[in-house]
Amino acid sequence: MTAPWTPEQSRRDFLKLTAAAGAAGTGLLSLPAGAQGAPLNYYTWSAAVDLVKSHLTAFEAKTGIKVNYSNAPWAQYRDTMVTKFVGKAPIDALWVSDSWLPEWADAGWIAPINGYPELMKYNADADDFCTKSMQYKGKQYGLTYYSDYMAFFYDEEMLKKAGIKAPPQTWNEVVQQSATIKKAGLSEYPLMLSMARESWLIEFLTALVYSNGGRFTDDNGVAVMADPKRGAQQALQWVTDAVNKHKIVSPACVEIGELNGLKSFGSGNHAFAMLGRYRIRTLNDPKQSQIAGRVKQCLMPAGPGGSHATVGWMRFHAMTAQAAADKSRAANTVKLIEWFGGKAGSQYQFQKMLFADLGSGFGVKELFKDPEVQANYQKYSDIAMFEKQQHLARKKDVIARWFGEWDEVNGTAWQSAILGKSTPAAALKKSADAWNDLRKQS
Repeated sequence: MTAPWTPEQSRRDFLKLTAAAGAAGTGLLSLPAGAQGAPLNYYTWSAAVDLVKSHLTAFEAKTGIKVNYSNAPWAQYRDTMVTKFVGKAPIDALWVSDSWLPEWADAGWIAPINGYPELMKYNADADDFCTKSMQYKGKQYGLTYYSDYMAFFYDEEMLKKAGIKAPPQTWNEVVQQSATIKKAGLSEYPLMLSMARESWLIEFLTALVYSNGGRFTDDNGVAVMADPKRGAQQALQWVTDAVNKHKIVSPACVEIGELNGLKSFGSGNHAFAMLGRYRIRTLNDPKQSQIAGRVKQCLMPAGPGGSHATVGWMRFHAMTAQAAADKSRAANTVKLIEWFGGKAGSQYQFQKMLFADLGSGFGVKELFKDPEVQANYQKYSDIAMFEKQQHLARKKDVIARWFGEWDEVNGTAWQSAILGKSTPAAALKKSADAWNDLRKQS
């Protein structure tokens, strides 16, 4: 759904963190000699491969448990794993996207971890949206190791040139400030929105809906996006007006994907942008951005009756039902999951390594207080804002077995309204009808 880490990122702090992970001591993860059994089979997508391997090496050295590690490209990962599940290939632990949880849990491919207190104890330090994103039908299916959220950025220098003293707090202020910037000739389309049909789109749309006080579905999973009082219609109307009435967003937004939007904002073409929070590292890197040092984060603008809420996403380590059925393998798999998703020794080593090396987000509150994390983030952004917005992040409310099929309809409906081919009300009725029909068929 959201892009995984990219291999071209720098690897500073790699050796230091690897050494720390290897030196970490923990009684929980130690096994008596000869108790390890056959090697565990561990699958991930092809991201942060060097970090995964180094952390696995430290795990094997500490516990004596051997691990066979395999990975597949992100684009093929889901299909690859489904094929392996169906073929009953040996798998013990694996990475899972929050988007796949209902499907994989209902199919019986992954197992709940509620019976393992050594894993469940980490909920006390996890962000709420992360924990909820791993829960399905009253059970929890893993430990998070990576999370992030949709953020709102602004070019501080461009705002100053326009005489604007503070970033917008509401979507109405976004319109007002954009008009001022546009009038000053600083940007033709001050707000960059990526509305292309790609996996990122649901995050952009959900952030808009949540900040307008809306939802796509209610607590019972029934579609409410067509209800004019539930915020989704308000959000879509705002976008259509921004494109067609105020002309502060390019009509080409329906063809602009997240990566091209990032590049356009980083080239100095816009004053504001909605992007994944982790993108601020790239935006403030002089080697990758023409506006480095000028990009700041503020809270997601609020709509009338809305709030500064945004949408979060996460990835987690899960145990297969196959591993759970074998007491010995389950015990070893729990240790592996803890090593990656919990603490390796006294620290959340893997999440800390990912943050230092790739700038990726983390799902535990403790790391916001970590001096090394604070010092690292201070180089390119404000960690207090990072934390403040993360506390307002919420899980997506459209994750269901039929999500993929519905997402096609919903994305097309939003684009249709943005292009003036339908009204926001008609577009969201189409989306709601599709959701409810698919729900009945499930």
